[in-house]
Amino acid sequence: MMRFQTNRLLIRDIVEEDLDSLLLLYRKKENMKFISDGRTEWSKEQLRDRYEQYNTCSDSGIAVFAVGIKGTNIIIGEAGLFNSFGDSKKLELGYILDKEYWKQGFGTEICRGLIDYGFNVLSVEKLIARMYAENTGSVKLSEKCGMKRVEAGETINKKAFYEYEIVNPIFFSEVSTIEREMKKAK
Repeated sequence: MMRFQTNRLLIRDIVEEDLDSLLLLYRKKENMKFISDGRTEWSKEQLRDRYEQYNTCSDSGIAVFAVGIKGTNIIIGEAGLFNSFGDSKKLELGYILDKEYWKQGFGTEICRGLIDYGFNVLSVEKLIARMYAENTGSVKLSEKCGMKRVEAGETINKKAFYEYEIVNPIFFSEVSTIEREMKKAK
């Protein structure tokens, strides 16, 4: 099932035929450098299990999706929304893009597409992106997509991280209206 598209990309549910391409993505050290523990030793079964675990709520639209180039069968990454906080109105967005496609605007398309999908299809109130501080590409991309840094800290493995967020403009305007009404009442 297709979830959304951008100018050049189709973002859709992962199917069995995608696993070989995604496995190649996961096995490249440069692609995984800033992804959790940076693990690159994956079997097809382990990757399938990972997607099954993440995609238990795929019917609700909260899942990891394949990212493909329109008009081709080329898979260049994965992208998704995760319920990392136990709150379906506050989701984490994330993606992995094959290094071969970096610095070509695909990350921006993916990030903006996830934001649009989260806000306009899933009616999420807030989206969060977390990254290692040294991942300057993701830091710049988050800012370019309108996200604001709200936290900086250190992971349990002593790596500096940032957390960025963006609030759904519809929700933000409702909150602002309520705040204005409360100030008037005082």
